[in-house]
Amino acid sequence: MSPAPRVDPGRTQATWRDSAPPPLARPRGLRDWLRVARRGMGAILVLLAGVLLILPLRGVECLVHGRRRPWTGPHVQAVCRLVLACIGIRWRRQGVPMRGPGAVVANHSSWLDILVLNAAMPVFFVSKAEVAGWPGINILTRVTDTHFVVRDPRLAQAQAAEFAARVRAGHRLLFFPEGTSTDGRRLLPFKPTLFQGFLDPALPAGLAIQPVSAVYHAPPGAEPRFYGWWGDMDLGPHLLAVLAARRQGRVMVVLHDPVPVAGQTRKTLALACEDAVRRGLNA
Repeated sequence: MSPAPRVDPGRTQATWRDSAPPPLARPRGLRDWLRVARRGMGAILVLLAGVLLILPLRGVECLVHGRRRPWTGPHVQAVCRLVLACIGIRWRRQGVPMRGPGAVVANHSSWLDILVLNAAMPVFFVSKAEVAGWPGINILTRVTDTHFVVRDPRLAQAQAAEFAARVRAGHRLLFFPEGTSTDGRRLLPFKPTLFQGFLDPALPAGLAIQPVSAVYHAPPGAEPRFYGWWGDMDLGPHLLAVLAARRQGRVMVVLHDPVPVAGQTRKTLALACEDAVRRGLNA
């Protein structure tokens, strides 16, 4: 049996453990640190500009469209594409984003998923409430309207109502049904309980869930799990290792056919989405 995951709410740390993570390559020498500075500063400047622009844009958007996000969703998408370009990670999308009311589920490999999945399509992440307190990341999650979930049965009804309201407003919420990140080379079983919210009768008719596979390819000659962030890996050293890589790898984002919710149970929904995501990872 695998050891139980260790959770430390006070640190930006992954929580899943199975095999030991590979040693992280630390920046060595002037060239590595210059690479970190060039990529890191470029990404930070793009993020800062994106945050400064989204605030007034959202203000006008709110007056015109209310809770709908026809302008700021694509804005975040463009910012994430630029950040990936600054880091040097190439990405490609296969498939078509769904139309109509629904949500998205995907495998979870790394903090890079935030950039990669937003680059592929405008989405709003669903995250545990603890992330709202992570320094730096908390600013991005607030600005991008991340949907925070508190694991408290007493708040379940109120959270379900908020989820339904956002879906009706056209927000494409993205869930990670594995419940944690992995090494990017495997898929953990999807938790059926996370799919219960899709069965709420208050949700729009014709609701569907689009499974997405984010397939990471390590830089040439690097450990295959290079982009995976899990176990006892802290965010800072992993971030430095990615920024210092002499050559970057690539990511393929596979958008699968949407799975209609009508006539499903939480278990059948979880299995159908898990099977689709697994096929994308193993293709």
